Amino acid sequence: MPTQKTILVALAELENGQEGDFFALLTSKEELKTREGKPYFKVGFRDDRRAVTFPVWSDSIWGDDCRKNWSPGAFYKLRALYRETNFGPQLEIRKIREVIEADATDGFDPTMFQPRSRFDPLAMFNELRQIAVERIDDPPLQALVVTLLDTNRESLLTLAAATRNHHNFVGGYLEHVLSVTRTVVLMVDKYDDYYPDLQPRLNKGLAVAGAILHDIGKLREIDWQPEGPAYTPSGTLIGHILQGRDIVREAAAGSTLDADVLLRLEHIIVSHQRLPEWGSPKPPMTPEALIVHYADDLDAKYHMMYVALRDDPNPGAFTSKQNQLHQAVYRGKQ
Repeated sequence: MPTQKTILVALAELENGQEGDFFALLTSKEELKTREGKPYFKVGFRDDRRAVTFPVWSDSIWGDDCRKNWSPGAFYKLRALYRETNFGPQLEIRKIREVIEADATDGFDPTMFQPRSRFDPLAMFNELRQIAVERIDDPPLQALVVTLLDTNRESLLTLAAATRNHHNFVGGYLEHVLSVTRTVVLMVDKYDDYYPDLQPRLNKGLAVAGAILHDIGKLREIDWQPEGPAYTPSGTLIGHILQGRDIVREAAAGSTLDADVLLRLEHIIVSHQRLPEWGSPKPPMTPEALIVHYADDLDAKYHMMYVALRDDPNPGAFTSKQNQLHQAVYRGKQ
């Protein structure tokens, strides 16, 4: 008879008293002793929505395996009973092994243990690409943007926008960049109508290109670790702004893109954070760069305020100051 396919469930979906097969990330393993001197390991497993921490006694059937083979930061396939106790959620392990390559056929993905965007990454990518096609009327500039999107499509679908602060989750890069680009589309139409006599006239396609590519250096700045998004060595030593300019320069090499347009696009990238302490060597010095900067800054800070209001557990009219904005946020009377 053929082997019956195992039906997997997410750790976060297990109910009290339910046993299931699931993938999980081992987040911690600490060797401790009880007050009576009995040795045990305190271990933690999680997926994207639930974390469990529980003891593995050294003299249990899993004690020796835990000591020798369980490694924090590694992924495991478990069969376990989920229980909610006075000490918090815990697992009674029936089977456990480290994830193998074949588990991909059952849906294993290293990013499945991370928080994810509320929006579909592929839909966001397609919309961003469509905006580039429809709103950038300079053919070499449009080709540059579309090529960079298409070449890096798979990475962009999962990339986080940051390691912390804002949009630091799977698909966060696309959520942030698409939001910034939508805002820039609105702003360039508004200000071009307001100031039709501006010389040189606002280059709307250039501003849209800058919005789409302003954070492109994060492809080299940020990588996924089991615990979440983390800086690469070049991300720590150089950052995403200069690496973004590098990526654009490399992609533009040999193209027919006008040299002044390329210079202005590079300026949008290097100035989009405005201040040296935020990473920009130059402030925005063109209308297009100014628009991209404020669209970017607003989107990042709005998300920080959203998270502060969403996650703050304190009662009262104001949140605490312990958030990425480093300020209280007024929620009103409860």
